[in-house]
Amino acid sequence: MDARLDYFSSPTAGKALKHFMSAGRTLKDSPLPAVTQELVALRVSQINGCAACIDMHTKEAAAAGETPVRLNLVAAWREATVFTDAERAALELAEAGTRVADAATGVDDELWTYAAEHYDEEQLTSLVVLVSFMNAVNRLNIIAQQPAGDYEPGQFH
Repeated sequence: MDARLDYFSSPTAGKALKHFMSAGRTLKDSPLPAVTQELVALRVSQINGCAACIDMHTKEAAAAGETPVRLNLVAAWREATVFTDAERAALELAEAGTRVADAATGVDDELWTYAAEHYDEEQLTSLVVLVSFMNAVNRLNIIAQQPAGDYEPGQFH
């Protein structure tokens, strides 16, 4: 499968994505734990069906030492015993923030309070921006039908 658009050769995409990817690098340096970032990016991408992002974040997490068991259980995190309470809060917030059309309440006050028990304000800010960022990246890749499977860890860093 070939992508519909070549973001790397488009002058418009090049200008826009330069800033977009800079935001992604800023998130990597945020106080939100790196493992949490990868789990959240993976879960958002699973929900949206973005194969390119699932490929990328599974491989990035594995390269950073994440276990196959935890990676395989992200899709069913509610029933899995391998995630911390903080990770569960982040995954729940990521789902609610991604499924805004499916869940009329979005991120309700109860969920926000639960997340705030595990993350400080700067980490929550990073988490919210990450969920929004991943939803946007997923849409860019899905619309253009970016192929998956060839990503190498660190490829875009």
